[in-house]
Amino acid sequence: MFRLKDYICVQSLEQGYELLTRDKDNVILGGLLWMRMGRKNYHTGIDLSCLGLNQILETDDTIEIGCMTTLRQMETSPLLNQWFGPLFSDAFKPIVGVQFRNLATLGGSVYSQFGFSDVITAFMALETQVQLYQKGLVLLDNFLSMPRSKDILEKIVIRKRAIKTSYQSRRMSATDFPVLSVATSFCDEKWKISIGARPNKASLAVTSAGLLSPEPDADLIGVACDSVVKEISFGSNLRGSRAYREILAKVLVKRGIQEICR
Repeated sequence: MFRLKDYICVQSLEQGYELLTRDKDNVILGGLLWMRMGRKNYHTGIDLSCLGLNQILETDDTIEIGCMTTLRQMETSPLLNQWFGPLFSDAFKPIVGVQFRNLATLGGSVYSQFGFSDVITAFMALETQVQLYQKGLVLLDNFLSMPRSKDILEKIVIRKRAIKTSYQSRRMSATDFPVLSVATSFCDEKWKISIGARPNKASLAVTSAGLLSPEPDADLIGVACDSVVKEISFGSNLRGSRAYREILAKVLVKRGIQEICR
């Protein structure tokens, strides 16, 4: 279990950022689900729960999801389902259990950049930007490649589009981390394929997705699936070998494309 010397529920993002950068051992608190598994001693825990950042809001062009929004809120959101289909429901349902998803926050899930993250894999298949307090609005894939620095993830911003989506994953047991996950989307006659739990953080198969036509036949889908394992690097860990993940990638990408094409 981790330890805190001090705890402050901040009244503004400015106050939160000032505290965060004051000491290297100060930390933003989310649902505390992964932190509690560690044994690190922190100086000050910074709570953002008083800032109203736990809402899913619609603007003319975007959907904005605050950093303190829980995975369960997104999983059951009619607004997200309306615009992005069952993507978030399918991606989040296998994550541990309802009690866990009632606590796990969007900010903690994305900012931590875990390789196994179903959350990041799903968002990568959409037109997603990350609103950071210090660095401003950046594309999600750019955020994942940026050098680590202290900042506050304020919200996620998704562009509203007429989009079809699919989420596929393989787990050794129902609530385990994914061995591999694939989010697929189709919008404006363009495909996106996001591969997560490789076991590294999610990555887009841009070249492979570009091979697909708006209505690909079985042969073209096969070509794209073969291309994915050449374009994306896979590795091995306790949940699966590189070779196994390459086989899974072809299967899950194919299923995702076929589901969208039905």
